[in-house]
Amino acid sequence: MRGIRARFAAFVAAAAVAPLLLYGFVSVRSLRHGTEQSLAAGHLAVADQVAERFQEYFNSNQRVLSSVGSQLLGTQLADWQRRRILLNHEQDFPELREITLYDDSGRPVVSTGATPPAFAVPPSDAGTPSTFLVGLVQVDRDLLPTTHIAVRLRGTRSGWLVAEIVLEELWRVVDGIRMGQRGFAMLIDEKGRFIAHGDPDLKSLVANRSMASQDERQLAAYMAAPNRVKLPRVDVAAGRMVAVASRVGVPDWTVIIEQPEDEALAVAYRLERQLYLVIGIALLATIAAGSWWGHSFIRRIFALTKVTDALAAGQMNARVALTGRDEIAQLGTQFNAMADRLVQLQEEIRKQERQVMFGRIAAGLVHDLSHPIQTIGNSCKLIQRIFDDAEYRATFRQTVERELATVKRVLEDLRNIARPMPLERFPIDLNAALAEAVETLAPQAEMAGLALRSELSREPAYIEADLFAMGRVHRNLILNAIQATAPGGLVVVTSELDAGRVIVKVHDTGSGIPPERLQAIFEDFVTTKRRGLGLGLAISSKIVEQLGGRIRVASEVGRGTTFVLDFPRSAAPPMALIAG
Repeated sequence: MRGIRARFAAFVAAAAVAPLLLYGFVSVRSLRHGTEQSLAAGHLAVADQVAERFQEYFNSNQRVLSSVGSQLLGTQLADWQRRRILLNHEQDFPELREITLYDDSGRPVVSTGATPPAFAVPPSDAGTPSTFLVGLVQVDRDLLPTTHIAVRLRGTRSGWLVAEIVLEELWRVVDGIRMGQRGFAMLIDEKGRFIAHGDPDLKSLVANRSMASQDERQLAAYMAAPNRVKLPRVDVAAGRMVAVASRVGVPDWTVIIEQPEDEALAVAYRLERQLYLVIGIALLATIAAGSWWGHSFIRRIFALTKVTDALAAGQMNARVALTGRDEIAQLGTQFNAMADRLVQLQEEIRKQERQVMFGRIAAGLVHDLSHPIQTIGNSCKLIQRIFDDAEYRATFRQTVERELATVKRVLEDLRNIARPMPLERFPIDLNAALAEAVETLAPQAEMAGLALRSELSREPAYIEADLFAMGRVHRNLILNAIQATAPGGLVVVTSELDAGRVIVKVHDTGSGIPPERLQAIFEDFVTTKRRGLGLGLAISSKIVEQLGGRIRVASEVGRGTTFVLDFPRSAAPPMALIAG
């Protein structure tokens, strides 16, 4: 009922809002792409400017050292004079400290410090084309970043001029860059270690010489690649960031500018939410209008469906009242006529079922009771003639008791249809019960011209059950097997123990049961015989279920049938066995 309305409203909404949704999707994509491109261009311009400034900073210091080197190598000066020149330049350029002159073999010649720095300059025969080198960044006692720069000198005597340079100015440049409220710049060396960081809360990363994240180290290669299609994202401890990078050159350092994604794209996200809200309101309004209009059209179909459900639930007096003169109103009239006819047919079928049931019960009673009653009648007539024969009187008593037990069993079967028979549970030996049933029915099997044998487990098979009820189940199954098996056939009763269960099988080589009747043989008044009430298997199934067991059957027409009983095994032996 709801599905028709929903589909109708969805159709109207799709026809009206689909173009809007498509336009909104394209607009959102274009807006986000344009915002990312603009943001990337702005951030990258800042990063390039910072990288150029750092490059110029090192180039300036390179020129200073080259100028100092030309003074040292161009004239014949003593070492103390060279040291004085170096000291004068330290005073003129505060960012330079501990300037040392190395000869072409890498041996320190003169230095402004107490000991020359541990800076391995390449010897002249190393074949390196580099004329300007930058060492690893260190943090001095004042917690300021420093490094060593080396300039190759050319002249009458070549060599290297090495100086320690303070990078405090680079820190100030990095600290001065802000992108929004939470965007910062940082500087990493060629190994990926932090040199400077603009976030005050992350200054410890520089002091600890911490490594940048894997995403940050890969960022430089990505930004250098052509045809970038989107603004890069990096995952750091502070969250997800949009980021750009620019290489300094010499040294091979990288300037990275990061800004939280939610802040960088806040305007685009806000516009997206507004656009989604407008689309959602339009969609809901269209669906509501379509649902209201469609409801007025299909409400009569809903009324017809409601009456159909009522009839399916058994309310046979339910009828539909539809107004109008269209096809739906005609359908309602025909539906009411069909419901009236259905009530009549149901009552006729109920009468026929009662007649058939009573006929089957009567025929079954006649079949099951005629033989014992006739036997008792014949015995009564005969005893009148030979009453003085004591041996026959004993036979007469046994015959009457046996046939009366048969009559009683038929009556009990009828009574147990309405209510299950009460059962008492106590440990019994199922093998003993099976052996007794086989022994009792052996004469009938012999009279039918077939073999009846048992194959019981060697170990006792104890279960919690009612001995009388189980005997009844065994007799029903074995007797059915005997009656279904032609002369010369075989009936086998077996028991086995399997993983805490007791399995009983009654197998015969009889005619078998057709597959279409196999599923109903445990129902009341269902039998494969030409006569009888058909209660034996139904009662047996109820008894087995009451005792917590399971019963199933497998049969093949022309080859035989096997009934299988499955019970939980009991660890306790029967009380009679314990008493003995």
